[in-house]
Amino acid sequence: MHLAYTILYVPDVPATLKFYEAAFGLKTRFLHEGGDYGELDTGSTVLAFSAHSLMQQLGKNPQAASAGAPCFEIALATPDVAAALARAVAAGATPMRALEVMPWGQTIAYVADINGFLVELCTPIA
Repeated sequence: MHLAYTILYVPDVPATLKFYEAAFGLKTRFLHEGGDYGELDTGSTVLAFSAHSLMQQLGKNPQAASAGAPCFEIALATPDVAAALARAVAAGATPMRALEVMPWGQTIAYVADINGFLVELCTPIA
């Protein structure tokens, strides 16, 4: 068994894909013609987004994300966290935690995306 994909529920899938392209340099892999489901090209595990309205049609009760009280985070690894942080903020991400070098040597920073999801920007763990 392997982790195939993670789906985050958002109000506006096309706007979210556009934000992730601008903020993190990820490319859209797929956007359904109805605009209510899309995926990013993130490697072997897909990061996908589904519209709140679609989830409601399927009998789910999606809730808005809150970066101040997260129950989930996305971690994006990069060799240059400072540059990634600057790019994300310039694209509209909200800074949540400044760049910091952790005791184990990993550099991290946190932002909130346009939907309130917490995104960790980090160097790969050696």
